Amino acid sequence: MELLYTAHIPAGDGPFPTIIALHGWGASAHDLIGLAPIFDGGRSIVLCPQGPLAFQAGPGQVGYGWFPLESGRPADHAEVRKGVEALQRFIDSALATYPINPRKVVILGFSQGGVMAYALALHHPAAYAGLVALSSWLPDEMAEAIPANPELANLQTLVIHGTRDPMISIDLAHESRAALAKLGVPASYREYEMGHEINPEALRQLISWLDEKVVHPVLVA
Repeated sequence: MELLYTAHIPAGDGPFPTIIALHGWGASAHDLIGLAPIFDGGRSIVLCPQGPLAFQAGPGQVGYGWFPLESGRPADHAEVRKGVEALQRFIDSALATYPINPRKVVILGFSQGGVMAYALALHHPAAYAGLVALSSWLPDEMAEAIPANPELANLQTLVIHGTRDPMISIDLAHESRAALAKLGVPASYREYEMGHEINPEALRQLISWLDEKVVHPVLVA
């Protein structure tokens, strides 16, 4: 695999439900792996790839991202596409390497990682059992470029955002929710009194949603 990553692999033969968790701007492959024991009691594979773009995040500190970010400027679509393509190659390799249940793959992203998750899942909805966007946004240009696809109606989606997020306005979360509805995506939306973070209440909602919608869904005959 070309991307560095951290992994939580349960004991046993599988196949296992799998969460591909994408970190935000300035973080790394270690940022979200600590959640692995919480998801389904540690009985799911959790893979956390690291963004290919390295930059100086502070004195002696290296951060990573999926595409360049400049304040006040929209994302460069060519750079976003490069990040998406790298992630797609990573996912293809993961499916061939680990005992993944292909019917129970969730793509989850925090902040900039959520943009990547939106791009992957909305263009290939049949490949994912769930999409989770945490403190993130769906760019207008990306939403408008999504082709009509009946499989979007089956893409279970969770959007969580903080009402006090100083980095990504709650207004962008509202716009993302509206764009998902226009695309016909069945999205659950929750907002909490928090900043740019995953607070305990949001985490409980995420765990409950994963269990209900992906790990142990109630099948209607």
